[in-house]
Amino acid sequence: MKSKPYLKWTAISIGSAVAIAHIGVLGHLLRQQPERTVQIPTINIPRGTPYSSYKIEADKEGYSIEYRANDPKILESQRSLDLDKQSSGFFGNKKSETRSEYRRDEYTMEGVRNMGGVASGDEGKSAKELECIAADAGARSQGAMAGTSIAAGVAVPVASSIPYIGWLASGWALLLGQNLGSEAGSQVNSIISDC
Repeated sequence: MKSKPYLKWTAISIGSAVAIAHIGVLGHLLRQQPERTVQIPTINIPRGTPYSSYKIEADKEGYSIEYRANDPKILESQRSLDLDKQSSGFFGNKKSETRSEYRRDEYTMEGVRNMGGVASGDEGKSAKELECIAADAGARSQGAMAGTSIAAGVAVPVASSIPYIGWLASGWALLLGQNLGSEAGSQVNSIISDC
């Protein structure tokens, strides 16, 4: 009995298909992906001053950064001094001196010391600047009084003789004299006080 040729080719085709399928399944099993790993996010920390602080919170959703420049806002300085001194006097009497000092200061980034109270606007100004501000205020006041009296003696009689608006013009003359006297007093003070 002779085998039919189409059966032979059918068997070879089915066998080849099964062999290729087995190779594919084996390849798939060998190259199986590992479990998905959680990737840690790359965090770009902002660059700031040496006193910057960061607070970073990360979870599956993402991350958040809290950034504070110039933190701490109040800086601290500590100093101590210990002195133990012994000396003999001219007639042989001995003197001894023992001192101990400890100082702790708090100050801001600008170098202003914390005095323990509410900060005022004058902190950080030198004594010369405060003296100049006080002198300028006094000079402006004196100049305004002098300018007003000069305007009252010279400009007001002329301005009050203007018909209908004399009363208004004399008030303007007084205000103008006061403003000019204030500016002149400030300029004279800056020349004299070297401010």
